[in-house]
Amino acid sequence: MQADVIIVGAGMVGSTLALALQDLGLEILIVDGGALQVAPFAADAPFEPRVSALSGASQRILQRLGVWSAIEARRVSPYGEMRVWDGSGTGQIHFSAASVHADVLGHIVENRVVQDALLSRLHDSDIGLLGNARLEQLRRSGDGWLLTLTDGREVRTPLLVAADGANSAVRRLAGCATREWDYLHHAIVTSVRCAEPHQATAWQRFTDDGPLAFLPLQGPPGEHWCSIVWSTVPSEAERLMQLDDAAFCAALGRTFEHRLGEVLHADPRLCIPLRQRHAKRYVEEGLVLIGDAAHSIHPLAGQGVNLGFLDAAVLADVLQHAHGRGERLADERVLSRYERRRMPHNLAMMAAMEGFERLFQADPLPLRLLRNIGLDWVDGLPEAKALFVCQALGLSGDLPPLARP
Repeated sequence: MQADVIIVGAGMVGSTLALALQDLGLEILIVDGGALQVAPFAADAPFEPRVSALSGASQRILQRLGVWSAIEARRVSPYGEMRVWDGSGTGQIHFSAASVHADVLGHIVENRVVQDALLSRLHDSDIGLLGNARLEQLRRSGDGWLLTLTDGREVRTPLLVAADGANSAVRRLAGCATREWDYLHHAIVTSVRCAEPHQATAWQRFTDDGPLAFLPLQGPPGEHWCSIVWSTVPSEAERLMQLDDAAFCAALGRTFEHRLGEVLHADPRLCIPLRQRHAKRYVEEGLVLIGDAAHSIHPLAGQGVNLGFLDAAVLADVLQHAHGRGERLADERVLSRYERRRMPHNLAMMAAMEGFERLFQADPLPLRLLRNIGLDWVDGLPEAKALFVCQALGLSGDLPPLARP
């Protein structure tokens, strides 16, 4: 079996890239270990614990690929405000979409909802889908790559794209070097029902052990649901995971200062070790890393998937231009154009998230005082906050055509 482009990983980022390339007349094949079936959606189904805060740029990419309407038809939760405060002091900051005459800052969407909408679109396309296919071996073969699957099948391609997540098998088998370190934190994620409405607001409290986020979800009428991401040290995460539901809800409510009243119910919890990872190179001859295969960051601001969507859109833009000029798409000089555009932006976002995480973990009193003064100072600067809001809305930076307003 052979294809012009093989994308390993049918997650949100890999699927987006495939759809962005579908009009080039190339033979595109997605290889994934899952079944690649679209699950029927029920409006009263429990929330998936993993969600993303999709930016305006991500929304525009999904709209132009014909996917956003299917996401809206399932379940999506717009938010127009963000409130952040320091639990160890009085510093706080408030962001509002209205400050730049926008309706929303973004949308909280369950990852499964986005994934199923993308898969549905893929099934309606001419893109090849090879499910239940796990990568066993990878080696250079002539001018391309030979992939051997666990069931013995072999597939060949001149251009291989790794979109198979933070623990990428392609990256490992190709020998791509990374810089990585453990945050020494775990994130507990789940969905909770609160006594009071979330006010279409994303809430984030910084505690001594790590940030706690309450993200708004579109619950049934009369019920107030949020997705939570609670980052804390491993020993505390283990203790919280062992609590029964009532005790966990009580601990969560206290840590959140009961901003939305009592936490009435919690769905089953997941606990995820947090590790930052960044590939030293995103490309080599005939090989590209995108999304979490290239970079994974702290879930502090829910930016991971937005970086991945922009990776896919920029790579598609680079390949479209190269294809139009008759260049060989697998040429490292072509692929390096993608790396030059995306690596600085991704590194800047990773550095910002790392800086926030370290600042709010700092114990010395002068640093605590500094961060509280800093939050209040920025809160009083409309221009600075407007820059942040424009970034959240995807209105600034090097935006590829799919993401532009």
